[in-house]
Amino acid sequence: MKVAVIGGGYAGMAAAVTLAEAGVDVTLFEAALQLGGRARRVVVNGVALDNGCHLFIGAYTETLRLTRLVHPAPDQAFVRLPLDWNVHRRFRLKAAPLPAPLHLAAGVLTARGAPWRERIGAARFMSAMRKSGFRLERDTTVSELLHAHAQGPSFTRYLWEPLCVAALNTPPHRASAQVFLSVLRDGLASDRTAGELLLARGDLSGLFPDPAAAYVCARGGRVLTGHIVTAIVPAEGRVRLDSRGGPTHFDHAVCAVSPHRASALLCAMPELAPVTAALERFRYQPIYSVYLQLVEPFRLPAPMLGLDGRAQWLFDREAICGQRGLLAAVISAEGAHQELTQDALALEVRNEIERALGTLPALAWHRVIAEKRATFECTVGLERPGTRTALSNVHLAGDYTASDYPATIESAVRSGVAAAKQVMAAL
Repeated sequence: MKVAVIGGGYAGMAAAVTLAEAGVDVTLFEAALQLGGRARRVVVNGVALDNGCHLFIGAYTETLRLTRLVHPAPDQAFVRLPLDWNVHRRFRLKAAPLPAPLHLAAGVLTARGAPWRERIGAARFMSAMRKSGFRLERDTTVSELLHAHAQGPSFTRYLWEPLCVAALNTPPHRASAQVFLSVLRDGLASDRTAGELLLARGDLSGLFPDPAAAYVCARGGRVLTGHIVTAIVPAEGRVRLDSRGGPTHFDHAVCAVSPHRASALLCAMPELAPVTAALERFRYQPIYSVYLQLVEPFRLPAPMLGLDGRAQWLFDREAICGQRGLLAAVISAEGAHQELTQDALALEVRNEIERALGTLPALAWHRVIAEKRATFECTVGLERPGTRTALSNVHLAGDYTASDYPATIESAVRSGVAAAKQVMAAL
């Protein structure tokens, strides 16, 4: 039995690895020359960057499991930091070295940058959510949820809203409170290791997609880059993939491309019209990554630091990856920064860093990488298709498929594993 996986991002590579591990004959097709999708390596002036500054956490259990399976040195893949939410000179919350849930409760009650009454209010909010099982009777927006639980301005501005934007990549006044609560449940309110911050020591293609491809090929599978699939078509109980190289036939296909590409690939199948209709209703949010290469080293107070400005998070790439003098800033979700030229945005971010941390060394070069459709907009009541479809041999994988979670690397990986298991059950 032959299985095709279309898309070499984290979802597709997770599906391919899971199939290859089970001895299934799998062929993966990726349109780009580089694996990783929206979490991939980009080389600028000989330096390996990422097209998005992604943060992993300890709750990414499937991502970590598969990374351990395929990575040549899994114990060296991440810089691991205890939960330390540090918005420079504004707010800081550190998890205490206590068993859960005391580790978070103590961190909330001792947070710096918020008055005592706000800390008590935040602790009561988390206690109420825990008692409800982090479930709402009716979904609402994150802003409405925070207002209903009387969250103070400091916690709202420096913790809850930035966490919403970082995790859901959606403005709080439109973001799903239920999905936000799932993030709190599994990321903050679970055990201490779940809230650990993990920063990849290398580029995101080298972290998982590239070693995953080597793993698949070592077990007899194939990974074809630069191979564009234009349609997935049912063919007498099998599946035909149309491409410039001609049609090829498989017993099952896992469609693991972005949602806007998936709707185009699946449109030849009337049985999947409800899926394509749902995907066409998606709206998208951007992520901008701003890289500043300095002529001399400049170390941040921590490998990851929050800013109260246009840039939300700043990463010290020398501390994380050994890239001397390189800083990376991330701006999630929509905003006025989208109207700026790349040069103007890089200058504005540099000025923000200098106002916060002091004069920077001279700039050797900068690069702004704008993923304008980085994630779907995770809004209230959004209909998301499952990994199963009306056709028993066509499966979906991607961070957009139905789950408790927003569009994250972990949700992409979990969907790929789920789609692969569906294939294996059918075989």
